Amino acid sequence: MASATSPMASQQLKSNFTSSPLSTVLLSPKGLSSSPLRLLPSRRSSSFTVKAVQSEKPTFQVIQPINGDPFIGSLETPVTSSPLIAWYLSNLPAYRTAVSPLLRGIEVGLAHGFLLVGPFVKTGPLRNTPYAGGAGSLAAAGLVVILSICLSMYGVASFNEGDPSTAPSLTLTGRKKEPDQLQTADGWAKFSGGFFFGGISGVIWAYFLLYVLNLPYFFK
Repeated sequence: MASATSPMASQQLKSNFTSSPLSTVLLSPKGLSSSPLRLLPSRRSSSFTVKAVQSEKPTFQVIQPINGDPFIGSLETPVTSSPLIAWYLSNLPAYRTAVSPLLRGIEVGLAHGFLLVGPFVKTGPLRNTPYAGGAGSLAAAGLVVILSICLSMYGVASFNEGDPSTAPSLTLTGRKKEPDQLQTADGWAKFSGGFFFGGISGVIWAYFLLYVLNLPYFFK
């Protein structure tokens, strides 16, 4: 019984397979004595197109290339391009090109020397002894000396004696300006000397206010 039903089942499966829509179709060409042509079923691939629709209301760009030129490599943001920030940065000693590099170094050194005394007094190893003020002031003066040496080393490694300034002579808007003399060997040497003088003067002034005039500062 099983042997009788087996051929019938195989014939039924074969007929179902050949009648499927995905099976190939054999066609015999008319007027030619050759093998039948084999036609594969056609399969259409679906495709779609994405179109960008421009908004009717123009959008405001918060961050954009400076002066609309992307090749400058700088961006305008509400922070960097605001008049208040531009005024503040232009008044820093590093950007006041009309001031002598020596005076700019003195100004930077005075601020650093004056502010370095307090941390050394309060966090130094002798902070709980009567010598905290003197030790902190000497440590601050030592750091000013180290920073001055580092500035001098940078100037020797970066600038050659007699070479023109490496600072740009044009602003971002294309206006001509005098190159900053700080970016020369002589200008950087003056800046380093001014930093040393201003830093030591700031340390002495802070020690004088704290421990000679005995002003009631909190971190004494």
